[in-house]
Amino acid sequence: MKRKIVAALLVLAVAGTGVIMVTSQQSKHSESAAASQEQEPINDTREQRHKEREQRRAARLAEYERYMDSIVMARNFKFIPSSVQQEPAGSTRLINNPNYELSVWDTEVDVCLPYIKGVTPPYYFVLLNYTLPSVTGYITEQTRDGWNVSFSTSLFSATTYRFSLDIFSSSGSATLTIASTWYPDVQYNGAIVGIN
Repeated sequence: MKRKIVAALLVLAVAGTGVIMVTSQQSKHSESAAASQEQEPINDTREQRHKEREQRRAARLAEYERYMDSIVMARNFKFIPSSVQQEPAGSTRLINNPNYELSVWDTEVDVCLPYIKGVTPPYYFVLLNYTLPSVTGYITEQTRDGWNVSFSTSLFSATTYRFSLDIFSSSGSATLTIASTWYPDVQYNGAIVGIN
């Protein structure tokens, strides 16, 4: 009789262990399913916030390009140079003076820029400091990256200076090249800002 009781107890113990194992596995599975369900909303929220930030950035960039286009078309901008170089292979010099600029508004052009003169070395810097009530051949052309603005002036001298400004609408950066009949071209890199 003792054997039957012990055998019955063993059967119950083995069956109970199996039930505990099955219950434990079901519990682990339901816990992992609940955790993945909790992570899905978090991931969805992160993706949604990421997409919203991308859309806001794209809207700001598009608004900036529209702003750049409007100030160029309205002839109401100024070029602030950050470096100057004599072409084709002169050394680049940084410009830190905030007073140097080329301003264009309506039909007037205001020039205050360092300029490199000289036919042969040694070249030397001079200051182009003029207010021009009118210029010759002012042309604004739209390009793939932005705008090209060009015009000519004598700067009240016997030499003709050709100004060519390549403007990149997406970044607001620009390259100004001043070409003259007597001197090598001088190129400036800088930024375009609106005139208030």
